[in-house]
Amino acid sequence: MLGHFAPEDSHGLGPEVKTVVLLGPDEPRFWSAFEDSSEYRDGAPDPMDRWSARVIGDWAREIGGEAYFPFGGPPYAPFYQWALATGAVWPSPIRLLIHAQSGLFVSFRGALGLPYAMPQAPAQDRPCDSCTHQPCRSACPVAAFDGSGYDTIRCHDHLNTMAGADCMTKGCRARRACPISQNFGRVEAQSHFHMRSFHP
Repeated sequence: MLGHFAPEDSHGLGPEVKTVVLLGPDEPRFWSAFEDSSEYRDGAPDPMDRWSARVIGDWAREIGGEAYFPFGGPPYAPFYQWALATGAVWPSPIRLLIHAQSGLFVSFRGALGLPYAMPQAPAQDRPCDSCTHQPCRSACPVAAFDGSGYDTIRCHDHLNTMAGADCMTKGCRARRACPISQNFGRVEAQSHFHMRSFHP
């Protein structure tokens, strides 16, 4: 569980939803569990999305809630807005989201809309505010992050070269530079999987 919040009208949910819980990978255990799944082995497209839909969908049915996903649109559920509402996720200096425990490796596999309220978690400080050097700012080898956005064209061009092999096999260098990310336990094979999805 990455965080939860009590939705307001602006979050686009019905009055029956009293709490939204955002879900993401529990590293490093997540990757081995996913590798053992039928979705990973069947060779069909979008294995992680299909795994997420099955697992989180089953949970939602078991508890009488609703399942939401950051894929399958349009329209798309506003996960960016929801993440900020938890108080455990913030924009980083390079505009990617950062989480208090998973750092710049934060990712959302889905969310549960619950028909009951949960106590709000205590407020947390944004970790970037106490990060003296903020290495994420300068880690990208082609400066695809300028603090105001993400130059995906420049990133893809770099990944097409031999010099981009490090990012392709180990994951985005800017994400890896985050001190919190380094202690998160992300498996390199999982980062490689995501990079191949991003840059086939």
